[in-house]
Amino acid sequence: MPLELNATAAIPPVAAPRPTTDSRHGETRTDDYFWLREKGTPEVTAYLEAENAYTAAVLQPTETLQSALYDEMLARIQETDLSVPYRQGGWRYYARTTEGKQYPIYCRIKDAPDADEEITLDLNLLAEGKAFLSLGAYAVSDDGTLLAYSTDETGFREYTLRIKDLRTGELLPDVIEKVGSVVWAGDNATLFYTTEDAAKRPYRVLRHLRQSPVEDSVVYEEPDALFRAFAYRSRDRQYLFVGSASSTATEIHFLRSDRPQDDLTRIAPRDPEAEHEYYVDHRDGLFYIRTNRGAVNFRLVTAPTATPSEENWAELIAHRPDVMLEDHDLFARHLVVTEREGGLPRLFVRSLKTGDDHAIPFPEPTYSVSGDINREFDTDTFRFRYQSLITPLSVFDYDLNTRARTLLKETPVLGPYDRTQYVSEFRHATASDGTKIPLSLVRKKGVAEDGQPAPCLLYGYGSYGISMPAGFSANRLSLLDRGIVFAIAHIRGGGELGKPWHDAGKMMAKKTTFTDFIACAEYLVEERITTSDRLAIMGGSAGGLLMGAVVNARPELFRSVVSVVPFVDVINTMLDDTLPLTVGEYLEWGNPHEEPAYRYMLSYSPYDNLERKAYPAMLVRTSLNDSQVMYWEPAKYVARLRTLKTDPSPLLFHINLAAGHGGSSGRYDALRETALDYAFLLATLGVTD
Repeated sequence: MPLELNATAAIPPVAAPRPTTDSRHGETRTDDYFWLREKGTPEVTAYLEAENAYTAAVLQPTETLQSALYDEMLARIQETDLSVPYRQGGWRYYARTTEGKQYPIYCRIKDAPDADEEITLDLNLLAEGKAFLSLGAYAVSDDGTLLAYSTDETGFREYTLRIKDLRTGELLPDVIEKVGSVVWAGDNATLFYTTEDAAKRPYRVLRHLRQSPVEDSVVYEEPDALFRAFAYRSRDRQYLFVGSASSTATEIHFLRSDRPQDDLTRIAPRDPEAEHEYYVDHRDGLFYIRTNRGAVNFRLVTAPTATPSEENWAELIAHRPDVMLEDHDLFARHLVVTEREGGLPRLFVRSLKTGDDHAIPFPEPTYSVSGDINREFDTDTFRFRYQSLITPLSVFDYDLNTRARTLLKETPVLGPYDRTQYVSEFRHATASDGTKIPLSLVRKKGVAEDGQPAPCLLYGYGSYGISMPAGFSANRLSLLDRGIVFAIAHIRGGGELGKPWHDAGKMMAKKTTFTDFIACAEYLVEERITTSDRLAIMGGSAGGLLMGAVVNARPELFRSVVSVVPFVDVINTMLDDTLPLTVGEYLEWGNPHEEPAYRYMLSYSPYDNLERKAYPAMLVRTSLNDSQVMYWEPAKYVARLRTLKTDPSPLLFHINLAAGHGGSSGRYDALRETALDYAFLLATLGVTD
C-alpha cells in the first residue's frame, strides 16, 4: 500500500499577522509576516520550532522509510575512501574520508619513494563540539611550508583565515575575519586576500605579510556595490591578478608574483555599459584573455604583458554564435578550452606549438564534464572529471599529445548497481514561443515505456547563467529503483546554450524561465512519461523561486513540490540593499526602486502572488543561518500560504537551526536531509515502498 502522511496528526502552527506597510511607486503593500525577520527573539524561535514539530508529526508515518532510505543510501557509499591525488610543488595532495567521521581529512605526501603521509588539515578535529563547519580557502605556499585556510562555523559563509606551519603543525598568530579569496605571492611570505563589507560583499583586496607587526595594506578597493573584488594567480605562478566583477562586467589588474610589493597595472578598464567581461591567464610573455567584446558567447585573444590594452589584442579563437566559450586552461605547450554547444559541454585541445586542435569525444547522450585540479603548468597531461546520469563521477588523465585517456578513479557505488539497467536520454520540449528546451532524463529500464506513465521528479534552476549538469547521484538510485523517472529541465535563464540563453531568462524576461519549465512538465505528460497527478518538482535557491512561480501559475500540473532555501519574497528582499547579495542582484532580476522593474518583479514574486486556491503538497526546507536566502523568506511564504490554500494536502516547513545555504555540513547529517526529502516525495507520489 502507498504510504500516507499523517496530515491530521497535529494542528499546523499559525503565525500571527502583524501588518507592516511599504509605499512606493504610487501603491501601498501590506506584509503581515514581516516580523518573522526578528531572528533570535523568543516568539520567532518558538514559531520556527513549532513548524519543525508539525513537520515531524505529519511525516511520522515515514520515519521507518526515512531510516530505510538513509541506510540504503549510506550502504552505497565507500565511507573510507581517498580522492585522486594532484601534484603541486613536489607534493601529492589529496583528501580522505574515514568511516563514521563527518568530514574529510586533508593530506599530502612527498612525490618521492617511501614518503610518509602528512595530515595538513583534519576537519573532524576542527568541527569537534560544533554543529557546522565549512572549509573555504585552502592555499599552500610555493615552498610547501605554509597553509592558509579559512573556516565558517555557522553556515553564514563568514570565513576566518588562519595560517598553519606545515613543518611544525603549529598555527601562526595571524587571524583574519571575513575573508574570501586567498592567494600566496611567490615570496612564500606575502598573502593577498579579499575581505567583506557590511553587506557581505568582497570589496577590498589586502596584502598581508605573515607574522608582521605592520598593518595589512589595501591593494585594491571596489566602491561600486555592483562589483565584487577577487584575487587569483596564473597557473605558471608568474602573475597575480586582482580585480572586480559584476555579473556583466569585469576589470582586472596584475603584478608579478615575485614582486608582491609592486603597484597594480590594469589590463583593460571596466565597461559596464557595453557589459564587457574578460578573464585572464598568462603564458610565455602573453596574457590569454577570454572576452565577450564583440562576441556574446566569448572569444579568446592574446596580449603582450608589456602592452596589454585592448588595441594590442590578437585573436586566437574567434567567436562562434552557437558555441559558448566557457573557460580556458593554459599549460606550457597546450590550451584546453571548455565549450558548450547544443546544451552539452565539451573539451577542446589546441597544441600551442603546432596549432593542431581536436575535441575530446564523449559517448553518452547527456553528461557533465569539466577540468579537475590541474596545478602543474609544465605538463602534457590534463585531468578532467566526467559523469552522467548513469555513470558515476570519474577522474581521467588525458594525454594532450597522444590523446590517450586513463581512468584514475570512478567513484564506487557499493551494492548491486548495474548501469546497463538504466536509460539516459536527451530530449527537447517546445516552449510557448516555439523554442526547443533541452531535457535530460534517466529511468530504470522498463519504466515509462510502451505508453505506461510513471511517477516523475522534474528538477529545475534557470538563473545566473548557471548550467544544470546531468550528473550522477548514488542517492538518486533510491528513487529510480522505486520506479521514478528523474528529469532536468535546462530552461532559459541558465547557461546551457550560452549567454543568449541566460539573457532570455533574466531581468524583464524572467517569466520565460517559468513558462519553459511548465512546457517541460507538459511535455512529460504529453509523452506519457508521467501524469500530472504523479509529477513532483524540485528546486533550490533561485530554483525555489521557480518552484513558487510555477505552482502559483499551474498548481494543477503538479502533485508535490520540494522547495529548498527558496528565494520567494522577491520584492521585499530586492528593496533591502542592506542584505547580502541584493545590490549585485539588480543585474539579474532588476532594481525595484525603478518602477518598470518593480511592476514586473511584483507580477511573479511567489510570496506576493499567492491566491486562495488549491496547491500541491509541499515541503519547504531552509536553514536559520543562510546568508544568501534569509530564512524568513520561506517562513513568511509558508505562513501566508497556510491562510490561503483551499486543499487538504500537506504544507510542511522544516528549518535547520544550525546550518546555512547548503544545509548540513556533515556528510551523514546531509544524507538524513536527503532521506527526509525522498520520503516526502515517495509518500506524496503514492509510491509503494
